[in-house]
Amino acid sequence: MARPRDSGKYVSVSTRLAALLAAASTITVACTGTTSAPQVGTPDATTPPPLTVEVVADGLEHGWDIGFLPDGRVLVTQRPAQIALVSGTAPGSTVSQVEADLSDVYIRGESGLMGLVVHPDFATSRRFTTCLAHQENGRAVDVRLVTWELSPDGNSARRVVDPLLAGLPLNPSGRHAGCRLELAADGSLLVGTGDSARNGVPQDRTNLGGKVLRIDLATGEPAPGNPFADSPDPRERLVWTYGHRNVQGLALRPGTEQVFSAEHGPDRDDEVNLLRPGGHYGWAPVGDPTGYDESVPMTDTRRFPDAVPAVWSTGNPTLALCAVEFLSGPTWGDLDGMLVATSLKGKRLVLLDLDQSGAVRQVVTPPELNDRYGRLRAARLGPDGALYLTTSNGHDDRLLRVTRS
Repeated sequence: MARPRDSGKYVSVSTRLAALLAAASTITVACTGTTSAPQVGTPDATTPPPLTVEVVADGLEHGWDIGFLPDGRVLVTQRPAQIALVSGTAPGSTVSQVEADLSDVYIRGESGLMGLVVHPDFATSRRFTTCLAHQENGRAVDVRLVTWELSPDGNSARRVVDPLLAGLPLNPSGRHAGCRLELAADGSLLVGTGDSARNGVPQDRTNLGGKVLRIDLATGEPAPGNPFADSPDPRERLVWTYGHRNVQGLALRPGTEQVFSAEHGPDRDDEVNLLRPGGHYGWAPVGDPTGYDESVPMTDTRRFPDAVPAVWSTGNPTLALCAVEFLSGPTWGDLDGMLVATSLKGKRLVLLDLDQSGAVRQVVTPPELNDRYGRLRAARLGPDGALYLTTSNGHDDRLLRVTRS
């Protein structure tokens, strides 16, 4: 499933973007603290390239993730334990609810029904996998992955692998539950997790919280080549990267094996990271066994000199970065190849221009999505090349379609 590498693409994108970004609404970059990552500054008054935003469907509630089906319909997971089936991707599409046993979903705070990935063989298997917070008799147990099979008519789904993976930590408050899913270039499944707001978790490689995991999509076992494959602990064998706070986004860069993550900072420094197998990303809150002191840097290179610096950071205040996705295809023109990040608190879309190594050169914020639709959560590129987003305002949430004007 690895995609061919296009070694010249990003150079040509950079050339085309030079004139564009000079006239765009830019966010200046600076370095601060121990993260050594570019930070958000103040946008200038010029206008970025225009985008067209259309409402595909409304009537959703906290749409968390998006999955496209071969027949043109769209699955949307909703945090309050509902799976929506949208009839298409055109404006005015209708929404129906998929009947599924979601009675065990723990809905509190940031937890509930979360990440979604449609299996590459869906046309024959009709399978998709979700990430959910699991409860038993009202007691928060863990965050786990469940694989489902959608009925031919799309009206219902049944659990076929339950769980695919269990044991991701869950705080009874629902705080820092994660949990984003993304297919890697080789077809393995990447799972971004939260640290459940407990100290010690991000640094403990035998705990699945505050990590990016890499597993076999069919079995839930460690994917071949994981960096800690020889560990005697079965949980550590699942770990791809560690030292994260609350991973909310994962994106594979087209034509490469580069994977980028987005995660929430405390009161500062949401981060975009380029993931390296076995990489330590420097989050380590301190305190007694029940404490959670978040006054430490997001990437603490003083305590952990080997920590991987973020490629970009929001600085202070945070935007609550969420999903990340790459724009790809000729319809995007000069925006082709840019990484987009949604934001909850920031209520905007952020576009990052990356060089071939993954370093951030410029950042733009399109006004069409700047506090016009509220909190933005999911971001997925559709089969038609358009960008699809969900809002997460808690009432009459929407599925949006974004294209280059």
